[in-house]
Parts: sequence; structure tokens; C-alpha cells
Amino acid sequence: MKVFPFASGLLFGLGLCLAGMTDPQKVLGFLDIAGSWDPSLALVMGGALVVAFIAFRLAGRGPFAPAPTRLKRIDARLVGGAAVFGVGWGLVGLCPGPALADLGFLEPRALLFVLAMASGVRAADFLLAHARKGVAQQDG
Repeated sequence: MKVFPFASGLLFGLGLCLAGMTDPQKVLGFLDIAGSWDPSLALVMGGALVVAFIAFRLAGRGPFAPAPTRLKRIDARLVGGAAVFGVGWGLVGLCPGPALADLGFLEPRALLFVLAMASGVRAADFLLAHARKGVAQQDG
């Protein structure tokens, strides 16, 4: 049954569009705290936190409750990934969700961003697999 994931993605994308998260200039205005700061996205983020809090509380009940997970430690992969995400968001004004939603508008900037993001993911997978293979050879 693929209707629910599709509907969820559609609702998420519409929410991003309505909130202005697909407009890189609005996002960059939010990140420009030293210039002409636009605080409106803080309300979007606050609303998302409320919705996520309620959803996670509800998901903790019933037969479809996800297994509880906790962050065990902060490592280089976590910090590096967060840094790359933040730098990309600050430079371009897009993050993965809004960039994918912008593809629906045939936005060339979003297409370039998504291609770069996909290339980065593939490069990271390759580098991590290569590093693991090297560690396994040293151990073996």
C-alpha cells in the first residue's frame, strides 16, 4: 500500500512550499542574522517541532510503534555530516526536502543541488566502503 507514503510526501512538500522553505532567498534571509534578518522561518521550525513531538508521542503507541533508538555518541561522521548540511544550506539556501519539492517546479537551481547532493552521497558511500575494506584488511 503505497498511498500513505505518497500522501505523506505530498503533504510534506506542500507544507514546505506554503512555508516558504523552497525559496532560497527566504531561507538565506533567515540565516542572515547580521543583515536583514527574516525571523518568519523560526515560526515554521517551531510549528514543525510541535507536530513532530505529537507524532512521535503517538507513534510510541500501538502495533506500528518504532523501536526506540538513542544517539550513543557524537562521532566524526555525525559532526562532519551536520557541518556539510549546514554549509550547503547556508551557501545555497536549500536543504534536501525543499530541493526535492522544487524539482516539481522544474527549478534549475534545485536540479543542480539535487545532482550535487546525490553525487556527494555516492562519494561518501564509496569512501566509507573503501575505508571499511582497509580496516578489515588490517584486522585480518
